[in-house]
Amino acid sequence: MGIKEEVYFEGPPHWGDLIVNILLGFTVICLPLTVGAIVRALWLRYRITNRRVTITGGWLGRDRSDVIYSEIVKIVTVPRGIGLWGDMVLTLKDGNRLELKALPKFREVAAYIQDKIKSPSKAAGAAA
Repeated sequence: MGIKEEVYFEGPPHWGDLIVNILLGFTVICLPLTVGAIVRALWLRYRITNRRVTITGGWLGRDRSDVIYSEIVKIVTVPRGIGLWGDMVLTLKDGNRLELKALPKFREVAAYIQDKIKSPSKAAGAAA
């Protein structure tokens, strides 16, 4: 029997990122950004639960990264798209960084993750 997780956010990157990059794609200079936005829209998925952050992505969505809250030491957010979406970087204890690009509701998600980092007993207590 698995541990029950409560999902806070689950979904793809913000659709505005795709639209802006497609509009910029009409210039040759921004073509790589457009291709990146299309790949993110097709195969990247975020899942934030009361126990961990999961990112599924890569070519055809074959790569998966899971990080539990006790491994996160720092959160940095950067707003984009007039603040409708943003990028978030999670710095882990071992120095690695996990990047969440074009994350919808990034401020609320960052506050939620920050709350879980400060009070690990809540995350562990919810599983019991």
